[in-house]
Amino acid sequence: MNESLLLALVVGVLQGFFEWLPISSTGQIALYLAVVEGLPGAAATRFSLFLHAGTALSALAYYRDEVAEVLRTLPEWRPSTAFERTPETSFLAVATLVSGVVGLAAYATIEEVVSALTGGAFVALIGVLLVATGVLQRVASGALGTRTTPTLVDALLVGVMQGLAILPGVSRSGSTAGALLLRGHDGPASFRLSFLLSIPAAAGAGLLVLLDEGVPELDPTMAVVALATSAVVGYLTIDALMRIVDRVAFWGVCVGLGVLAIVGGGLMLV
Repeated sequence: MNESLLLALVVGVLQGFFEWLPISSTGQIALYLAVVEGLPGAAATRFSLFLHAGTALSALAYYRDEVAEVLRTLPEWRPSTAFERTPETSFLAVATLVSGVVGLAAYATIEEVVSALTGGAFVALIGVLLVATGVLQRVASGALGTRTTPTLVDALLVGVMQGLAILPGVSRSGSTAGALLLRGHDGPASFRLSFLLSIPAAAGAGLLVLLDEGVPELDPTMAVVALATSAVVGYLTIDALMRIVDRVAFWGVCVGLGVLAIVGGGLMLV
């Protein structure tokens, strides 16, 4: 097995598995690519973002009935009654728009920041962001969920959080679901909305990388293999991992991984 094929399969499996856990798949894969494969921070970040297009297909297939229902309500949408008659559709539309604007700004910023970091500093940065994500999840885990309908404020807040999740180490599902929990939504509804919202965002992230500078280290054929692997593994694991998320305190996992990355990054700088 050649090295490019092995790399495509490994990162595809990692993305398909990590995407559904609130521990930042972008951060974990960027760490792997930077530490094990020796990629520069900017290239590792672009590579990990590109893989999200594969798990966007997984989420689309898994939530196909919900997506069909959202599309069915589009003819009923009216600006004046958006969050009254079609609250879920309006939430997804507004949050997607906001996350696109914030994500583009974050992508432009991180290209400059990450490119200036050495390997150890990049690893430590991911660690700091993982710890911050874990703290947010810990705070959100104590919130009581009583609300059932998303609002414009929910959409704006979650859109900002999802846009910032383009940074490696910030868990997209952890930050968006955490924001909804803090706003009073229950756990299952928060993660459901989070993963529905991930479909256009993840597809957009992959397309952005492809149009910007392409995928580091992989030719077009191997890039397709990586995407297909992430899509298949993601679809096969989403149901089981979503059940695990309900039972495991992943804020502790985030903090633990973050501390290890900070320590490891510091040792790399010594």
